[in-house]
Amino acid sequence: MRLALVTDAWLPQVNGVVRTLGHTIREVEAAGHEVTVISPADFRTVPCPTYPEIRLALFAGRAVRRQLDALQPDAVHVSTEGPLGLAARNWCVRHRLAFTTAYHTQFPEYVRARAPVPLSMGYAAVRWFHGRATRTLVTTPSMQRQLEARGLRNLHLWGRGVDTELFRPRGKDFLDLPRPIWLYFGRVAVEKGIGDFLDLDLPGTKLVVGDGPACDELKRRHPKVVFAGYRHGEDLASHISASDVFVFPSRTDTFGLVLLEAMACGIPVAAYPVTGPIDVVRDGVTGVLNEDLRAAALAALHLDAAACRAHALEHSWEASTRQFLSALAFVNPAAKRVASPRSDLEAAPQSSSRP
Repeated sequence: MRLALVTDAWLPQVNGVVRTLGHTIREVEAAGHEVTVISPADFRTVPCPTYPEIRLALFAGRAVRRQLDALQPDAVHVSTEGPLGLAARNWCVRHRLAFTTAYHTQFPEYVRARAPVPLSMGYAAVRWFHGRATRTLVTTPSMQRQLEARGLRNLHLWGRGVDTELFRPRGKDFLDLPRPIWLYFGRVAVEKGIGDFLDLDLPGTKLVVGDGPACDELKRRHPKVVFAGYRHGEDLASHISASDVFVFPSRTDTFGLVLLEAMACGIPVAAYPVTGPIDVVRDGVTGVLNEDLRAAALAALHLDAAACRAHALEHSWEASTRQFLSALAFVNPAAKRVASPRSDLEAAPQSSSRP
């Protein structure tokens, strides 16, 4: 099977969408399929207003059409709603071809956090973009229900996995800070609700691992908070594992891959009872969900690290990729038989375009 995966979110961005795509591509290739990624790396770009880490492709329509014409893919997956995703969507619609999309980001809520745009207008745009897809892949049952209530149809679950070899319990002595250590890791941006966490009255140390457009302002407002910047790989995993509670203040995430990464390190979660955490966290076992985030954090401090780790071990990228493959809509019916999800996922990779 030749899969065209079109995404406006790609390296060097550091976020859950890019990590999800990287793991999925590796698993799809390991199943013996060919993946061609169409990303901003192939185009001239400009920074996205209010979110400069995201680069938006300029004048992408014709080039995307040429790439898809030349590739003649067996399946097209449109991962994002940006310029590249729009061009690929329109190519499929113009040729009356089946395709899938994904809903990684609560786009209307993100826009409203930055500008006075009504949610109704944002969801009208979402319905228009995804409405012609054969299937739209969503992360959790609660996200599916939320989107169905907004008028979206043909939704298919596509869960997430976690790299439990990288994210695993390690020594607490990696961080020499007053305890308890309350951790936030991820993008530092207004829609992540990080201000809710930093405003909490908690003993010990608040640690922020990550960067983003709100970082400078938050450093000025919260001089006692430790800001560690972006960390990657073993360094990131060591920071997580050496903390005591992961505080996840976002109300806008569709899943929250970081939740699984924290639990895989044996770190309990404190979060609001909203889409994402309510599907991923076992309340009272691997974390505490409460509208009072301070109360959630203090209660989570006493949860069992082994239970957190055991829960994370139930989520594999192999299982996630089987869901992804089962949802694809194929241009060529013969390709569907070839691409039926396999449990072994053992063949050698065939593409190097991946994170």
